[in-house]
Amino acid sequence: MAIYAIGDIQGCFDDLQCLLAKIEFDKTQDTLWFAGDLVNRGPKSLETLRFIKSLGDAAVCVLGNHDLHLLATAYGFSPKKNKDTLTPILEAEDREELLSWLRHQPLFHYNQYYCLVHAGLPPQWDFLMAKTMSKKIESLLQGEQYLDFFAAMYGNQPDQWNEFLPEKEKIRFAVNCFTRLRFCNEAGKLDFKHNGVLGSQPEHLLPWFRVPNRKSLGLNIIFGHWSALGYHEENQCYAIDTGCLWGGQLTALKLDKIPQRISIECAGYKKPKI
Repeated sequence: MAIYAIGDIQGCFDDLQCLLAKIEFDKTQDTLWFAGDLVNRGPKSLETLRFIKSLGDAAVCVLGNHDLHLLATAYGFSPKKNKDTLTPILEAEDREELLSWLRHQPLFHYNQYYCLVHAGLPPQWDFLMAKTMSKKIESLLQGEQYLDFFAAMYGNQPDQWNEFLPEKEKIRFAVNCFTRLRFCNEAGKLDFKHNGVLGSQPEHLLPWFRVPNRKSLGLNIIFGHWSALGYHEENQCYAIDTGCLWGGQLTALKLDKIPQRISIECAGYKKPKI
């Protein structure tokens, strides 16, 4: 019995199948932890969603920014973008079933040894705060008033945690951390302009996992979202988005006492011009 964390798929279904064959995945014994961004930009988002949903308890998925974009687009709160490849999902006969399943996925998952998040955690949050904020968002997403959540989800403000923020602003900040965070300053002020390799950012910015004295130090944290970073291990944090969509790799991290990386090479995908 094994647990494998898998980086951003973004609709690259065929690559996922190749990776699962390489690790000899057995859904009766093994569990897959998906780091979010299951869909969009790649060619087979619909097939990817259907497959992962069909795995039942053999799969866990945290939501990424592209997954939330799919939901917001489907519910009328975000326009489709030129690079989107979401139309097959939006026109599928099982659309509502798939969207409902996606809404019921967490933003933060954990077991005794590892935590999983799509993007990152702000330095002011410890494990308990990350778990608390994830549960609050999940309650909104899964509740009867989920449309209100999407109506208030977008925006870059507030960009710094404060326990006295209004509840809606806390939620927006948390969503941005869970699904969009890469860089911040030492005080935890979020930056959404820079997404390149380490060292490409201004001097006052740090990758979130390198902020001194962050309260999540000591946790083993797996995350995706940052294809320019590639596979990276630092401070017990494991970046596993290795750029499958862009012709990089698709990576599975076997969650043993010493994590083991397994990757395949990917051809990459560009949406045809219409």
